[in-house]
Amino acid sequence: MPELPEVQTIVSDLSKVLPGLKIRDVWADFRKMIKHPKTFDGFQKELVGKKILKIRRRGKNILIDLSGNTTLLIHQKMTGHLLYGKYQKSIRQPADKYQKWIAIGRGPLKDDPQNRFLHLVISFSNGRRLALSDLRKFAKVLLWPTDKLDQLGDIKNIGPEPLEKSFTFEKFKKIFKNRKGKAHQFLMEQKNIAGIGNIYSSEILWEAGIHPLKDISKLKETELKKIYQAVKKVLTKALKAKGDSTSDYRRPSGEKGGYQNIQQAYQMEGKKCRKNDGGIIQRIKIGSRSAFYCSKHQ
Repeated sequence: MPELPEVQTIVSDLSKVLPGLKIRDVWADFRKMIKHPKTFDGFQKELVGKKILKIRRRGKNILIDLSGNTTLLIHQKMTGHLLYGKYQKSIRQPADKYQKWIAIGRGPLKDDPQNRFLHLVISFSNGRRLALSDLRKFAKVLLWPTDKLDQLGDIKNIGPEPLEKSFTFEKFKKIFKNRKGKAHQFLMEQKNIAGIGNIYSSEILWEAGIHPLKDISKLKETELKKIYQAVKKVLTKALKAKGDSTSDYRRPSGEKGGYQNIQQAYQMEGKKCRKNDGGIIQRIKIGSRSAFYCSKHQ
């Protein structure tokens, strides 16, 4: 699932090209992903004609602010990612639901197989399109009044943003106060801290030297400080690398991010720890997810 660095990369890339454009049309072949309005016709009617004002992020949600006090919220879930470029419909006819979109020209939008699962396409006034590729079709899309977003469960139940200057160590400590739970899972809970998932929880705890199964109630202040510093360091490093493309995630250009080339723990099972401490990266199941850690320094 795209996490904070991946979602922020998408937001930053789209912020360079979308503001000022008007929406001309919208197409979808898996309409169950649209949660509000309840019908696709209602969604289309409300969306078409709107002007793009701003693109921003809250947690793992992409928020596209539109004219008319409307925000398009997209949560990409497990395998979704947004792509931007020139597309045309294939010649599969006659019914619209059987039509497919293909990228025009050579390059990753067309050539990378991870970019071919298009289930939502928004057409703009400049002739280009924003497409949602989602292999497993878990993505969530909805329209909501911009001035009432803080009343939406997807937004109001999210914890603080870890890279904001206001996210101090004192605020970080309060999140852990009088709480219990495994460190790996606790970091992934969006109500605790926004934007961290399976990839960066493993990376953060590797950096901090904390075992993923350690109960947070037993963490010393020095250990909390290490986790706090690791959160800032790892997420900033991943942002600079434009996200992790170990799996499905791609940038709006269709290109891969680069963090998978420098990750330290995630999906590194069986490899020597890069701290050269003699440890081997191990994989364990916590709940339904995998966590990766060094057998020596964690």
